[in-house]
Amino acid sequence: MKTETLIRALAADAGRPVLAIGPLLGAALAAGTMGSIVLFVLFLRPRPDFALALQGFDLPLKLTIVACLAISAARSLAALARPLARRPISRGLAAAPLLLLLAVVFELVTMPAGSGLARLLGQNALHCITLIPLLALLPGVFLMIALKHCAPANPGVAGAFAGLAASGIGASLYALSCPEDSPLFVATWYSLAIAVFTASCFLAGRRWLRW
Repeated sequence: MKTETLIRALAADAGRPVLAIGPLLGAALAAGTMGSIVLFVLFLRPRPDFALALQGFDLPLKLTIVACLAISAARSLAALARPLARRPISRGLAAAPLLLLLAVVFELVTMPAGSGLARLLGQNALHCITLIPLLALLPGVFLMIALKHCAPANPGVAGAFAGLAASGIGASLYALSCPEDSPLFVATWYSLAIAVFTASCFLAGRRWLRW
C-alpha cells in the first residue's frame, strides 16, 4: 500500500465513531433473542405439561444446561471480538457439557433395562435438529453483524462462539416446547443441532469477519 493511501485510510478510520464492544454485543444479543422469542410465540408454544414437568428434575436440568451454554458462550464474545483478548474465555463454558455428562451417566445407571434406545431416539429428533437452528438464526445474525464492527483476532473462533451463544438461546426456547427430557436425547440431538449451527457460524465468521 502506498504511503498516501495508508494515510487516507487512517484518516477515514479516525473519523468513524468508536463503538464499545460490550454494549454493542449486548444490544445484538438482546435484539436477536427478542426476535427468537417472537418466532417462538408465533409458531410454537410451551408443552402442555410444562408447569407439572417444571416441578420434576429432568426439565429444570435440561433448561439449566442449555441456558448455561448460552450465557457462558455469550460472556466469552467480548474477549474474542478484540484483536488481543483482554480476559480469558469464560470458565463457565465447561459447566454445560459437564452437567450433561453427569446427567447421562446418572440416567444410564438408573434407567430400566432395555429403555436406552427409546430414550435416545425419542419422538422429536427431527423437530429438534430443525427448530434449534431456526430459533438460533436471528441471534446468530445479529451477533455476526456486531462482530463485523469489531476486530476479532480469530474470526472463525469468534463466529463459532457467536453460533454457540445463539444456538444456546435457540435450544433454551425449544426446550420449553420439547417433551423430550431424557439426558440421552439432549446429549444426542440437542448437541447435534448446536454443533451444526456452531460449525456453520465458524465457516461464516472465518470468511466474513476477516479484517
